[in-house]
Amino acid sequence: MGVKSFAAREWPLLVSGSSTLLFLLFGKEWLSDLSSGPWFALMTTWLFGAILISAFAVVRHAEDLAIRLGEPFGTLVLTLCMSGMEMMMIAAVMYTGQGGASLGRDTMFAILMIVLNGLVGACLLIGGLRYHEQTYNLYGANAFLSVIFPLAVLGLVLPSFTTSSPGPTLSPLHSLFLIIMSIGLYAVFLAIQTVRHRDYFVLADPPDQQSVRARNGEVHSVTYHVLLLLAYVIPIVVLAKQMALPIGHGISVLGAPVTLGGLLVAVLILSPESLAAIRAARANQIQRSINLSLGTALSSISLTIPALLSIGFITGKTIILGLHGADMVLLLLTLVVSALTFALERTNILQGAVHLLLFLAYLILIFER
Repeated sequence: MGVKSFAAREWPLLVSGSSTLLFLLFGKEWLSDLSSGPWFALMTTWLFGAILISAFAVVRHAEDLAIRLGEPFGTLVLTLCMSGMEMMMIAAVMYTGQGGASLGRDTMFAILMIVLNGLVGACLLIGGLRYHEQTYNLYGANAFLSVIFPLAVLGLVLPSFTTSSPGPTLSPLHSLFLIIMSIGLYAVFLAIQTVRHRDYFVLADPPDQQSVRARNGEVHSVTYHVLLLLAYVIPIVVLAKQMALPIGHGISVLGAPVTLGGLLVAVLILSPESLAAIRAARANQIQRSINLSLGTALSSISLTIPALLSIGFITGKTIILGLHGADMVLLLLTLVVSALTFALERTNILQGAVHLLLFLAYLILIFER
């Protein structure tokens, strides 16, 4: 690949790299006073745009790695990349002191609502409108849900009922147990997904756009894509720390709910992968959409919970995990509806409409309790 061709293909690297350098040099001064409306809008748009451009580039290189590695490793690379960015963004924001003790919980809950309701609903609705019914591998979906359900309840519901620590938190012993259990259970799932039962997560589909890209020579070596993937992830982490200030300022000035911060972080993380899942549903590859959606939810909760609790141990910060009443009800309802949706091997528009209704309920509850 020539320099000109590389520059045309990887122009986002220039945007994210230069933005990162400028904010490292001048960010403290630029973000010290956000009282001016136009200046606040400029800083927020710049940071949000640079992070989003980098995230889309991460997904592009992860998809190219997916072509090289094949399924189910392809979707696994994507979901792990998204979860890695989530953990790094949350950790970066929390270390600045702007995120609050509940930022991780709010972000995880937002991701579960966006993925299990918004993204799954959109994929099922779009696929159903275009193809009436779509078929997927039932065993794979049930494997995802069998791990998501206990982790979601133990991580986001149980802390509101324990009495060994004040408020919706976990005691050190409970935290240590949840860290070990989350990582261990996810490790068992990965063994199932990649070794023992790979066929659960694969369904014979027609060639998609990624295969066309591979035949056209747009996919390079594994090393090439890994290095560029890392080059795009680093700016996301750095800029996320800067983004914490505009988010906190905006929520304070507007008097918006604190949970809105978690939603904004989740939207930044999920936008690129959501596009990939919806694109797969439109191409009649609902199996890939389900792998991406449920895989993101699973990796998010099983990796972010240990990361948050570890940050709490290291920094001495209080980590709030337990949801409050209305959010708890919505989470449990989402889990029940998800179990019903993926109880049959065919999907249709009704299931998509139900999940989108729950997603709208989540958005309303953010602003009006």
